[in-house]
Amino acid sequence: MKRVGVIGGGQLAWMMGDAAKKLGVKLVVQTPSSDDPAVAIAQDAVFAKVDDAISTGILAQKTDVITFENEFVNLDSLSVVENQGVCFRPRLAALTPLLDKYNQRCYLKDLGLPVPRFFAVEQPENLQSQIEDLGFPVVLKSRRHGYDGQGTFIIQDLADLQQKLNLHITNNDISQSQFLIEEFVPFERELAIIAARSVEGEVVTYPVVETQQEEQVCRRVIAPADITPNQAAEIEAIAHTLLNSLQVVGVFGIELFLTAAGKILVNEIAPRTHNSGHFSLDACETSQFEQHLRVVCGLPLGNPALHSASAVMVNLLGYEISKSDYQNQRQKLAEIPQAFVHWYGKTESRPGRKLGHVTVLVDHQNRDVISTIAQTIESIWYPTRKFPY
Repeated sequence: MKRVGVIGGGQLAWMMGDAAKKLGVKLVVQTPSSDDPAVAIAQDAVFAKVDDAISTGILAQKTDVITFENEFVNLDSLSVVENQGVCFRPRLAALTPLLDKYNQRCYLKDLGLPVPRFFAVEQPENLQSQIEDLGFPVVLKSRRHGYDGQGTFIIQDLADLQQKLNLHITNNDISQSQFLIEEFVPFERELAIIAARSVEGEVVTYPVVETQQEEQVCRRVIAPADITPNQAAEIEAIAHTLLNSLQVVGVFGIELFLTAAGKILVNEIAPRTHNSGHFSLDACETSQFEQHLRVVCGLPLGNPALHSASAVMVNLLGYEISKSDYQNQRQKLAEIPQAFVHWYGKTESRPGRKLGHVTVLVDHQNRDVISTIAQTIESIWYPTRKFPY
């Protein structure tokens, strides 16, 4: 039996559980708390923060290969473990250009991939002249550890920018060099693609999807996206270029913008399985989670094709502070035809927290009907309010 260590014990690791059983893989997770979702499906666990490299050494003793559920790791510390002969997939060198979002932007630009204009916040006295080249509004981003909209701010003017920077410096004792600024892209739609690359260098891609965000958190994913064949081919080529350049062994999520003029821009790279690929659990021949374990274990890649005409995935976000398991709402969601409810088993709800998701398979691609399905799910889940915060 192949033993796979997973750094991180959240829902992404939890969703590897069924695939691990199918493939005969033993999962061991490194995660801070026994309450974390993946502990329930793992055969063993190392209880430690994900950036604790000493504990990762213990994880290595229990496993044949180590992979990642999230990117909140200390690469310098982990490199000591890797130099001791531990196999990481993806290897640390593939993660190095990506974990800092400014470095990620530079890497993508150097590859010739289309990205928004950007610069690092390093010298405050130069901010005004640099921003004049972009024009307001602009996007301010934390270079590390931002996710689900955290650490990302839409800035309307210079005073707003200075106030935001000063607030973060005061509250968190961090320097301005930990931010980047990029142009605000008035996109028509947000898109994403999941791609996997094997040990042998074979790359497969999942259907391009449309992601719908509210308050900078993903609310819905529609597969496949309503785009032209040329746009789909361009996005697939971006995925191939990126994964081959990095020599990745693993699954990556790539988020993109589609402008009104039909231009594709790369937004961000997630060096792991991704929320935009959750639909694959129920709608594809091989889910992104099974694909990831296949890649990590050196098994042949699976077929990523849809086995329904389309699918819609809706995130179940917390909208209150509660310890409820929302059983009544989950039962109603399960009664929707061709619906699959995935509940992550988290012990506490709070506004914006991802508690689960629902995927509905649809035997056509009528966007009005798909939109109605999503609205039905949200009317059941959010009975008294439109937004989760």
